[in-house]
Order: sequence, then C-alpha cells, then structure tokens
Amino acid sequence: MLNLLWPWALALAPLPFVYRWLRSPAELTIRALRAPLLANAAMDAGASIKTATWQRHLLLAMLSLCWLFTVIAISRPVWIGEPVAMPTNGRDILLAVDISGSMQQEDMEINGRKVNRLVAVKAVVGNFVVKREGDRLGLILFGEKAYLQTPLTFDRKTMQTLLNEAQLGFAGSNGTAIGDAIGLAVKRLQDRPENHRAVILLTDGANNAGELEPMEAADLARRAKVKIYTVGIGAEIQETWGLFGKRITNPSADLDETALQGIANTTGGQFFRARDPQELAAIYAELNRLEAIEQEAETIRPVATLFHWPLGLAFILSLILALCSSRRSAHA
Repeated sequence: MLNLLWPWALALAPLPFVYRWLRSPAELTIRALRAPLLANAAMDAGASIKTATWQRHLLLAMLSLCWLFTVIAISRPVWIGEPVAMPTNGRDILLAVDISGSMQQEDMEINGRKVNRLVAVKAVVGNFVVKREGDRLGLILFGEKAYLQTPLTFDRKTMQTLLNEAQLGFAGSNGTAIGDAIGLAVKRLQDRPENHRAVILLTDGANNAGELEPMEAADLARRAKVKIYTVGIGAEIQETWGLFGKRITNPSADLDETALQGIANTTGGQFFRARDPQELAAIYAELNRLEAIEQEAETIRPVATLFHWPLGLAFILSLILALCSSRRSAHA
C-alpha cells in the first residue's frame, strides 16, 4: 500500500503557478497596425514565434514536472507491505549487575591470574548473553543508584558490548542499592507477557543505599509475577601476607545471603552462591537452561522508502534543463 508520511507537503505543489499568476504582466489591448507590404515577412516571423512558443511550453512543462517530482519526494512516499507475523521464543530477562566499589576486590582467578569480581562477571555473563538466542535481554547497572544501561532487546552483540564497557563506580561507589535495582527491573518488565519475566541479580554486598528496601521490592516483583534469581559473588577465604605473617580473611563478610535468599524465595526464584569463576559459570549454565516459552507472535509491516525515485527523476530533468540552457547560450 502506497502511503505518504508527510502528505501536507503536497500543498507546496501549486506554489510556483500561484507565483507566476500573481506576477504575470497585464495583456496589451493596443490594436495592431495593418501593413500589407510586410505580410510575407510576418509569415516567416510567425513561424519563428510558433517555434519559440513551443519550446517555451516544453520548458514550462519540464520545470513543472521537476517541481512536482521534488514535492512528491518531500512528502516521503513509502510502500507498506502486508502484515508479517514474527514468532519469538524465550523469556524477557533483565540482568542486574552490581558495579559498586566493593566489586574491585581481587579474589577471583581466571587462567591463573588474579582479577577483580567485575572482570570475572563480565567473562561469565558475556558467555551467558551469547547463548540466550531468542530471549529479550536487558542490562541494569547499580551501585549507589540503579539505572537502565540496555533496554530489552534481541541484539545480544550490543548487549555484550555495553556489559563489557561497564566500569566500577559508574553508578556510585559508596553503596549498593539492591532494592532500587529490583524496583527498576519490575518497572521495565511489568508490561511484558506474564510467565516470561525474569531477573538475574548479581551482587557482592548488602543493601545500604537507595530508597526501596529489598524485601519491599521483592514483594512488588511477586505481585508483578517477576521471578528473581539472586547470585552472591565473592570468595569466603582469602590469604594475605602482612607484617605479622599470613592472615586469613573473609572478603565476602558484607554479603547479605539471608536477604538474597529471601528475595529469591519471595518471587519463586532461586539463590546461588559463587565463590569463584568456576562456580559462577556453573550457576549461569544452570540459569541458561531456563525453559523457553513461546510468546505471542508480533506482527510487523515492512516499510520501503520510495522518495529516491521521484527525487531521481527531478534530478534527471534538472540536468536536461541545464544542458538545454547551456546549448541555447552557446548558440546565442
């Protein structure tokens, strides 16, 4: 079906004709003198005048067509095809990742090299994203505040790129707003089909920032039928050497496992504990086995832009007019 996105632009079509009509000189009413001796010369001159008149009319027609094609191009013609159903499989999954200052703790090891928690998360979650074909994925980053980094999308490559670009402290480094992250996720998922909504929340601390309490946010998620899987990350034992010898500490002492367990239980999800990258990878492998659910088919109508056709014709006509004008100037 042919359609114009800017149909009001067609109102510009008569503009040159209106201008010509307003600027046309008044017709002369003086009667011509009769000169029989000049009759033959007048006949020859009449033939030249007829030729000039025909050329003038042709020029006017070409100018009119050029303007008309330009106006049609401005009106943005498009061809709208028949509706096409696009079935989609999978879930709507929001990944909520903690990027607070505590995630810089280097208690993870990848390929024999000590790395901080965020680097380990990027490596494991990036692989998870690649495998979730057919799902809509989104990314929420949170620290002192929570913000949506990537809306729900099928574009896994862009999702992975934005995850890798996340840096510590982007959302504040002096707090962890778990409740706000859950609240934001519920807000973004509430308009999606039921039984397709899931949140995977990963943190290494406890809620100590934001306006919404985690259990209050979990209750909102339960009522919105959003299932939340919580993942607590961080080693439980870390050996450090100091002035008085070896010292054993628990770098995950601030992790509130009770709250994370409560959030998962309230929403029908599950709590996981990742003490190293291997456990984290196993957890996301388990999450990757989430059963895909057939969603309601989405209908789209393909749209093809056509403005380049009338614009091309106008350009060709303008070239012809320019060529004719240059030839007339040369003969003159």
